[in-house]
Amino acid sequence: MIVDPLFYLVAIPAVLLNSISKGGFGGALGGTAVPLMAIAISPRQAAGIMLPLLCLTDVVGVRSYFGQWHKPTLKIILPGALVGVAIGTLSFGVLSESAIRLLIGSISVAFVLISWLRRPVAQAARPSRVKGVFWSSLSGFTSFVAHAGSPPLVMYLLPQQLEKTAFIATASLFFMLTNAVKLIPYAWLGQFSVPNLLTSLALAPLVPVGVWLGMWLQKRINQFWFYRITQVGLLLIGAQLIYQGIFNAH
Repeated sequence: MIVDPLFYLVAIPAVLLNSISKGGFGGALGGTAVPLMAIAISPRQAAGIMLPLLCLTDVVGVRSYFGQWHKPTLKIILPGALVGVAIGTLSFGVLSESAIRLLIGSISVAFVLISWLRRPVAQAARPSRVKGVFWSSLSGFTSFVAHAGSPPLVMYLLPQQLEKTAFIATASLFFMLTNAVKLIPYAWLGQFSVPNLLTSLALAPLVPVGVWLGMWLQKRINQFWFYRITQVGLLLIGAQLIYQGIFNAH
């Protein structure tokens, strides 16, 4: 088990922020856990520690929003997630984590800026099989290699203007199944060492606290501000991923 105080100084807020994001904003404010932990440990070890915590967060989130997901969207995006995880497994180690972060960060920032500059769209977009499979596959891939799957999924869900609880429930179920599938290749790749698992166990009590805080915040924010906060969160995560990709290249 990791005992370095610096690790917990960054890991505790990282796990809380991720749990708050999953519980109240569909994961749009998350994605910083691995980069924050990478201040004290290697990104690969951070990913191994975070996956069990992500699975726990997803279970708590799905239970909280059970049955409120958007079924037509799930039918499109779940197969794409499996494709993305499979590609991530086969290409493990081929692309650097820095390159993945730089790519998805650039796309995220561009998406938000374009959405702010163009005229508001009165009619919500309908679920698209082509777009859904593309973005969900990219989400599954980036989720596998860097636990940065939220931006691609959010980019697909935002134009649909789902009711906020449906947005969160859909994202929660998507990532619960995606992260569950990732457990097998992560174990095969040796990511679940005893020290990593003990560290995950030590941080686990933070998960329900963060999810509850996220739900508390979500109930007090109207639909307009929910989507505005989600967009800002996506922009900040994108900028942070770009920074990590440029300055932490190995």
